[in-house]
Amino acid sequence: MPKTNDREYRNMTLEVVRDENEENETMNVSGYASTFDDPYVLFENDDLIYLEQVDKNAFDNTDMTDVIMQYDHAGRVFARISNGTLDVGTDDVGLKIDADLSGTEIGRQLYEEIRGGYTDKMSFGFTVDGDEELRTESDDGRVQILRTILSVKKLYDVSAVSIPANSATSIGISTRSRIDGAIETIRAERREAERMALERRRTEVKAKALTERNKGK
Repeated sequence: MPKTNDREYRNMTLEVVRDENEENETMNVSGYASTFDDPYVLFENDDLIYLEQVDKNAFDNTDMTDVIMQYDHAGRVFARISNGTLDVGTDDVGLKIDADLSGTEIGRQLYEEIRGGYTDKMSFGFTVDGDEELRTESDDGRVQILRTILSVKKLYDVSAVSIPANSATSIGISTRSRIDGAIETIRAERREAERMALERRRTEVKAKALTERNKGK
């Protein structure tokens, strides 16, 4: 999967859309590239749970001048906004994608794969223009950080994928660096807490020993 600068990728669900009013089934597919205010785990380990959610206004000023639909973010184009075969827009749920795959032979083949359940996941590529983080502590003692994407700068593509990307390897450079920095900060804080606890213990032991000596005088 290609990475360009700080482009990030997220997974979505893809489904076949059927028009019951038509005798012949159209070759349309749809899915949500993002749902609003719906936190999901982007990364976790023994120290950190890093969640992410998308604000309902995040796509208000997004550049969607010519989003394309591909397979695994590479190769041939199955649909695109500029020729009317791809529609991208928001509703109360999130960012919805509708694509007509009937225009090319490979598009029709992809449609059959989706209809047959062989391909049912998608991923979309984007860059972030603004976000914020909230740090709390989870029930199991790990640090929990919730990132809220406030503004998406550009939406590049939506892609049907054979195997959904691992979120830990499909995030942008700055977000990956932010997570790495958070992990190091957490570990440094814990090392400092352990050092201070040890220092307090040593002080207590010294104070107790001094008290015992004074009693013996």
